[in-house]
Amino acid sequence: MGDFEDVKAAIESEFPGWLVWRSDAGRWYATRSGDLTDAQLQAGYAMTVAADDEPGLRELLREQAGRDAGNG
Repeated sequence: MGDFEDVKAAIESEFPGWLVWRSDAGRWYATRSGDLTDAQLQAGYAMTVAADDEPGLRELLREQAGRDAGNG
């Protein structure tokens, strides 16, 4: 795998509005940089998503982006 900072920057560029980090245990996280409304939360939007690896995180972010596209 490449340097984490490069991968982090690439993900954040691909998914604007998300901040990415990795836990000491190696789990990948992304959290929104802005707030969600109660209606968005009830509709399944997530403030934070977590995955075991980079591909899993990207998939979760694609799912969240799909919600955004479907409600724009």
